[in-house]
Amino acid sequence: MFVDYAGQTVPVVDRNTGEVRDAQIFVAVLGASNATFAEATWDQSLPSWIGSHTRAFSFFGGVTRIVVPDNPLAGVSKACRYEPEINPTYNEMATHYGTVIIPARPGKPKDKAKVENAVLVAERWILAAFRKQTFFSLEELNRQIRLLLDRLNHRPFKKLDGCRWSWLEKIDRPALLPLPTIPYEMGEWKKARVNIDYHVELDRHYYSVPHSLIRQEVRIRFTCKTVEIFFKGNRVASHKRSYEPGKHTTLKEHMPKAHQKYLEWTPSRLISWARKVGDSTATVVETVLESRPHPEQGYRSCLGILRLSKHYGKERLDAACRRALEINALSYKSIKSILENGLDRQRVRPRRSVQPPLHGNIRGNGYYQ
Repeated sequence: MFVDYAGQTVPVVDRNTGEVRDAQIFVAVLGASNATFAEATWDQSLPSWIGSHTRAFSFFGGVTRIVVPDNPLAGVSKACRYEPEINPTYNEMATHYGTVIIPARPGKPKDKAKVENAVLVAERWILAAFRKQTFFSLEELNRQIRLLLDRLNHRPFKKLDGCRWSWLEKIDRPALLPLPTIPYEMGEWKKARVNIDYHVELDRHYYSVPHSLIRQEVRIRFTCKTVEIFFKGNRVASHKRSYEPGKHTTLKEHMPKAHQKYLEWTPSRLISWARKVGDSTATVVETVLESRPHPEQGYRSCLGILRLSKHYGKERLDAACRRALEINALSYKSIKSILENGLDRQRVRPRRSVQPPLHGNIRGNGYYQ
């Protein structure tokens, strides 16, 4: 299967705002029959690229043994004539379907001549028909593409018997691999380093891993529903995806039995370091550690607060912590903001209680009881 995006786009108009947005056209073609698949997506991002592949396989009713793309940023991390680097998610999708990705060589259009021709055919027989038509949704556009696609695939060949679809049934279909029982679920990857609190961060939420992996580099695979953490190719943790920023998802089996044995940092050590800065700093650190369900979840915040002394000095940090205690803003971001704006050098102004003016028409709070 040869895949690429058409050079032309199709404008889609928002009914409510009148905003015009260009839809991208994905094209896939089979090598023997020239059976063609096309669809519109909003962009050429990795989720759109992967989704178009899975829908193309379903459209053809099977999986080809090889997929030949160009070198799009979404699919190929690093283009190379001899050893191109495939995007991990794209490679994972290929493994799920039992196919392999062999990108065309850079600057060698003949490697993907089939799809180059298929793009031209799609532009002439499908996109050209939309020149005087206005679309108001991506779904409406794809319905029209599917109708014209059916006509294209059943259009008789000029010099051969049959059509694209009859050749698909006769030649390509027997050679296709069966579709897997469960369609591929799009997952993205990122690298992360396990912090001293044995958690890794994803979109400002923190997920636990076995405490023995502290300071190790791991890979995170995440979908809209799950988060999986891998170390040296083995899955070491799996969590339900959470979108609460600043919160922790912690499994009890990941927690060490004795933190003094496994962790370099302990609550007592953090508090002791904070006392060397000042009493206010120690109070802030103690409060942060006590406010978390597990003290280890506060290590990251406390270390950040204490390391502010390297840039601003101990006296200013303790003054900032004193101000943070007065206004009850006990977080790393709040204390850093106090220091950045020089508020640690200013006194907190006491809040004035405002008394309502005496007037016959003002009822007062007792009126409603």
